[in-house]
Amino acid sequence: MAEALSARNLHARRLFAPLGATYDRYSRLLSLGQDPRWRRFLVSRIPAGPQDAVLDVATGTGAVAIELVRRTGCSVVGLDQSPDMLAEARKRVAAAGLADRITLVEGRAERLPFDDEAFDGLSFTYLLRYVDDPAATLRELARVVRPGGSLSSLEFAVPTGLARAAWELYVRAGLPLAGRAVSPGWHEVGRFLGPSIRRFAADYPPERLLALWRDAGIEDVRARRLSLGGGLVVWGRRA
Repeated sequence: MAEALSARNLHARRLFAPLGATYDRYSRLLSLGQDPRWRRFLVSRIPAGPQDAVLDVATGTGAVAIELVRRTGCSVVGLDQSPDMLAEARKRVAAAGLADRITLVEGRAERLPFDDEAFDGLSFTYLLRYVDDPAATLRELARVVRPGGSLSSLEFAVPTGLARAAWELYVRAGLPLAGRAVSPGWHEVGRFLGPSIRRFAADYPPERLLALWRDAGIEDVRARRLSLGGGLVVWGRRA
């Protein structure tokens, strides 16, 4: 599979490969406790039920997949390009007693190994900063959702107004220092995230990002900023 990955994909895989066992704990800590809250709101935008099948893309350690099953009773396929993160997800899913409801698959968001309209809903988390063509990736994600099915995403965002100065101080200084205190891998993530988030927000401000969703065949597209603008959840329905 490695030969199919772009340089951007490979960088993301290398960056997060060593973090699986500690990912949930320190993503909560380094987001100042906000990451779990954002993920719960993301899941609340998927109105699934026990008979539905939902695809969770960039599933990582399976946190969103587990929350989806617990909240809605649906079945979930969790897809991620990182075998290391999937190995940790398998442990978490087994510990949660949900191996009969969650299937984990290695694959890429840019080329999903599923038929058209295969799922009743789809979620993805912190994905679009790691793909070469966000517009094409959104079209591919929409392809596998049935008409009327819901899609929901979570991404970091750059706050506006007075909160921007505090955010800049944290991502420029606090986040790298906190990462360094944890491990070399988290230090690298701490140094990477600020510039990555800032660059994506500049290239795809909310109005442009929502336009990409609509161009991908998703309607009733809405967005909500969370935690003074540090998180952004976008959701809509497949036309």
